[in-house]
Amino acid sequence: MASTIQFDKIGKLGFGYMRLPKIDGQLDEAQVNKMVDAFMSSGGTYYDAAYVYEGAEVALNKTVIKRYPRDKFQIATKIPVGMISKDKPLEHFIETSLERLGTDYIDFYLLHGLNSDASKLAEENGAWEFLANLKAKGVIRHIAFSFHGTPEDLDEILTKHPETEMVMPQINYWDWDNPKNQARRIHEFAVKHDTPLVIMEPLLGGKLASEDSPIAEILHTANPNVSIASWAMRFCAQLENNFVTLSGMSTFDQMEDNIKTFTDLKPLSNDEMAYIDKALEALKKIPTIYCTECEYCKDCPVDINISGLINLYNAHMTHKTMTNLAGSYGWISGGRKANTCTKCGACEKACPQNLEIIDTLEKVSALFD
Repeated sequence: MASTIQFDKIGKLGFGYMRLPKIDGQLDEAQVNKMVDAFMSSGGTYYDAAYVYEGAEVALNKTVIKRYPRDKFQIATKIPVGMISKDKPLEHFIETSLERLGTDYIDFYLLHGLNSDASKLAEENGAWEFLANLKAKGVIRHIAFSFHGTPEDLDEILTKHPETEMVMPQINYWDWDNPKNQARRIHEFAVKHDTPLVIMEPLLGGKLASEDSPIAEILHTANPNVSIASWAMRFCAQLENNFVTLSGMSTFDQMEDNIKTFTDLKPLSNDEMAYIDKALEALKKIPTIYCTECEYCKDCPVDINISGLINLYNAHMTHKTMTNLAGSYGWISGGRKANTCTKCGACEKACPQNLEIIDTLEKVSALFD
């Protein structure tokens, strides 16, 4: 497709509203205002929310839309394809988002989390036609989607829908050549279709910013004057067709660090890329639980998401951080926490890898319950 969006050679910083600071469970509005002011002063313009991010759209209204001229920033929000129903038709989501945001148009309206299955739901419910109609009416400016599928899924969707004006995939240097996530090939397909990118999870949910991770010593050796997070942000910012690198910042210090990184931003040199390769090798050497996600254990009598919790535990072991993992535990467990395990042993009998699942769930429980 021929993009209608102009993007810089190196992408700019975007402000994600998924992980905002809170006090006693309530939005820390004063701190968010301070973060927004710093972001805007640095030249930042792109804000990301979603219908399902609790409080995010209302927070955007309070901290940005009511405080700055509407033509000085761009808003992205998302329509949850999996929630479309007779009780909640497509119209419900756009009307609700506009009301929460307190605006009469949205710059980027995304189908949320497309993969093969979600894409089928979008087709069945006429979501693409709905977005095209909203754009024709001026309710939205750009048609887009966020993405959590395979490279082949992305190629198929972009081939079928050349009207796509932006795609938001998860890309970072950990996922780049990871056979499970295949971020490099996802990027290649986006470039093939000449589709602009907004990159999410450049820090892998904060794990690539951990000062306790093995990568910290390696990257600080290369440059002791910059943060661990800055390496991951620069890796993404330099990628072809990327016009925004999104960060879900939850402290003013994180905002300051990201602004510093994106001020006079330069691509990573070959020597710097070699240090990232060393960091990746160090991470890969850390012992983890060898779960292949075969799902032979899925018939748990108490319905624990065993493979999901093992992956969460592996993330903690690999990156030596708890940043954002507690929140992930909530949605991965779905309320069926690790401590609900009855130690019946059905999972261990079914596991072809002979994993000590009960022991691992106890370790997960010790971390999160």
